[in-house]
Amino acid sequence: MSRIRVMKFGGTSVATPEARMTSALRVISAKEKGIQPVVVVSAIGRKGQPYATDTFINLLREIDPDVEPDARELDLLIACGEILSSVIFAHTLKTLGHKAMAFRGGQAGIRTDGVFGNARIVSINPTALVRCIEQGGIPVVCGFQGVYSEDRALPGGELTTLGRGGSDTTGSALGAALKAEAVEIYTDVDGVKTADPDAVKGAPTLRQVTYDEVAEIAHLGAKVVHPRAAEIAMNYDIPLWVKNTFSDDPGTEIVSKDKFPGRRVTGVTHTGKLVYMQFDLSTSDAAHRSVLEASIYETMERYGVQLFMLNVNPESTGFAVPRSQYPIVEDVLDGLVIPAGDDKERKVYVFQLGNATPEVETQVKLLSSLGDVRRIRADLTEGCTVVSLVGQDYMQQPGVFLDVLSTLDEGQVSVLQTSDSDYSLSMLVPEAETMRAVRILHEKFKLHEVV
Repeated sequence: MSRIRVMKFGGTSVATPEARMTSALRVISAKEKGIQPVVVVSAIGRKGQPYATDTFINLLREIDPDVEPDARELDLLIACGEILSSVIFAHTLKTLGHKAMAFRGGQAGIRTDGVFGNARIVSINPTALVRCIEQGGIPVVCGFQGVYSEDRALPGGELTTLGRGGSDTTGSALGAALKAEAVEIYTDVDGVKTADPDAVKGAPTLRQVTYDEVAEIAHLGAKVVHPRAAEIAMNYDIPLWVKNTFSDDPGTEIVSKDKFPGRRVTGVTHTGKLVYMQFDLSTSDAAHRSVLEASIYETMERYGVQLFMLNVNPESTGFAVPRSQYPIVEDVLDGLVIPAGDDKERKVYVFQLGNATPEVETQVKLLSSLGDVRRIRADLTEGCTVVSLVGQDYMQQPGVFLDVLSTLDEGQVSVLQTSDSDYSLSMLVPEAETMRAVRILHEKFKLHEVV
């Protein structure tokens, strides 16, 4: 079989007839060079456009905002965006004289774990794609989706989606299953940049980054590559590229750490609008704190809430959540009741976010007849964001954190909280100071000279 290259095209790359034609010509150019393309497509366009994922979601939510859509049926609906996109893209290739065939995720052999809305791929049997290739065709696969069947002997299966950014994951997973020579992710930027160009004018494009760095960048706010896609490519040692559909820029190659030795700062990222909450556990018995912490984090996981700046110490725990998800957090945590202890020393804990609401006060009053009721209060900091310095084998060097904090202090940027990992140093800052913080850190660490 020919050299296989997976080419994934994002929403803006298939949003208009002109964009689809540009993307299709890239596919044909690869084929004419002796490469066998396997195409993965996202839904057409972005939020607000007719066939975008958010548009489909709003179709259900607008019926009655108080009734949450069924997860299974929501997956059925939002998967339509990629189905439309794959059929239209395949037909575009046909109009240009090339045999092509559209495949749903299940038809491409993608099996998942059955978690609606955020499924993980458990296996891929790409037999149908291989057959299409052997017959001279170009497979065009719906990104973002697969199927789940509890009993493999049963026909069909439940359609599942892979969560936001899932088309990147589809691309990398198919690259692994087909033993592709590379996976190329096409978007509307030249590649991975040292900072958001809206914050730093002329921020350069990195020519190489490691899988670890790009996963960290994605976790911390940049939307260039989904972390799962980077993880799969790393595990299977597949070259991963980020390129611009609409320019001839060579893009960014994502490589393993051993191919990019040395210490350096990669870039500065920032998240969106956040709400930070710090839970005071000092009112609880020491023996109950692990139960209370577990309850908080299990609830956040169950409702798919994204967490930033996790902070755990003996008497408190805290994290930031996207402002868009805060109503979910408030709904499930404010007034949450957690019993702890045995029958002889039973304690009842009630969570309270910020100032007590009438609902929480009523809850506490009703529970007081059962015994010792204690409040776990969370202090809220609204209007903030996380700015992070990302790098390889650099963050743990003595003095780096001091340099970061001193630079922000000199720039009159307030730091509300800090955290670190092997690949990043993160600061919670007021939302109004985000762009200034990004610019001065970009300048301090000479990121215009990184490339």
